[in-house]
Amino acid sequence: MTEYPFDSTAAVPPEAIAAAWERELPGVPVSSIGVITPLWRAAKALADDRRRTLHRIGIDPATLDLLSTLRRSGAPWSLTTRELAAQTLVTAGAISQRVARAEVAGLVTRSPSDAGRRAVAVSLTDAGHQLVERAVRDLLTHEEELVGGLTDEDRQVLGELLGRLAAARDATDIRS
Repeated sequence: MTEYPFDSTAAVPPEAIAAAWERELPGVPVSSIGVITPLWRAAKALADDRRRTLHRIGIDPATLDLLSTLRRSGAPWSLTTRELAAQTLVTAGAISQRVARAEVAGLVTRSPSDAGRRAVAVSLTDAGHQLVERAVRDLLTHEEELVGGLTDEDRQVLGELLGRLAAARDATDIRS
């Protein structure tokens, strides 16, 4: 049984959707359907796959984001809550909640920071370090398999095109 919205990317072809809208609402621009529909379907499939993979690995996306940001920062794997908020693009409140959960789980510690009187440093514990390295290895190895059908050139072109699409979208948001 097919679940909403799609179990596969082989649902109604974008060309058929565009043709139906051209027939039903003549004059409405439909060329975006050929880009947005497959992109949306791929994004949904990849997001669903990532959710299942992270569940199998035993880490939630918010914790992975927090631990990964700390791990990528380099030794001593410590950032202030303000730096974490800037690098993860979530609010200070969300960072506070993520840090609190990770601290209870023994994955991070909090301590006063040298960055200022009220600044708090968040640091990876050994358990956090081990979890994030295992999770990132497993996740990236799996995701490498997902894009295995693309050549290096395909990956580069797709990455550039998606970057351009995101930049155009960001520019539109700024003007709005």
